[in-house]
Amino acid sequence: MDEIDRDHSGGLLRAALLEHRAALLRYFIARRVPPDEAEDVLQDLVVKLASHASGPVAEPRAYLYRMAENLLLDRIRSDRRRRGREQAWVTARSGTALDADDRPSPEQVLIARERLATVSEALATLPERTLFVFRRYRIDGMPQRQIAADLGLSLSAVEKHLQKAYQIVVETRKRLDADTHGPRRPDPGEGE
Repeated sequence: MDEIDRDHSGGLLRAALLEHRAALLRYFIARRVPPDEAEDVLQDLVVKLASHASGPVAEPRAYLYRMAENLLLDRIRSDRRRRGREQAWVTARSGTALDADDRPSPEQVLIARERLATVSEALATLPERTLFVFRRYRIDGMPQRQIAADLGLSLSAVEKHLQKAYQIVVETRKRLDADTHGPRRPDPGEGE
C-alpha cells in the first residue's frame, strides 16, 4: 500500500511540476538565477523528485517551491565553497596569505608595553582626584555625570580633571612619537 501511495504522490508532484514549470522558471529568475542556470536548477528539481521517496503531499505546489528554494540555497552554499577553494588555491600559488595573522609581533608587544608603562608613569604625576576621575571614566566606563555625583563635583569640574589627564596623555604621546621617529629634520622655514 505504501508503494502505491508513494507512486501516486510522486505522480502528483511530477504533474504539478509540469503544470508549474513556467512559474518555477520565473521564480528562479526572480531570485537572480540566470535563465540558462534556471533551466539547470529545474532539471535538478526533476531529478530530485524522481529519486526522492516521499509520502502523500497535501500541497504539491508549495512542496515544489520549498524544494526549489532548498536547491537554490544548496547552489549558493556550493558556489561559496567553490569560490573559497579557488581563492585558497590562488593564495597558495601566489604565496600571499588571505588571513594574515593579525597578532602583533613580539617586538610590537614589547614596544606597546613600554609605551603603556611610560603613559602610566606620566599619569601617576597627576593629582590623585584627577587620576581617579580619569580611571573611572576611561577604564571603568562610568558616565561623567555619575562621577560628578559620586564625588560631589560639578560636571564642569569632572571635565576639567579629564582635560588635565588628556593633556598629559597627549604630551606623552608626542614625546614617544618623537622618540620613535628619531631626530626630526629641521623645517625649511625654521631658523630664519
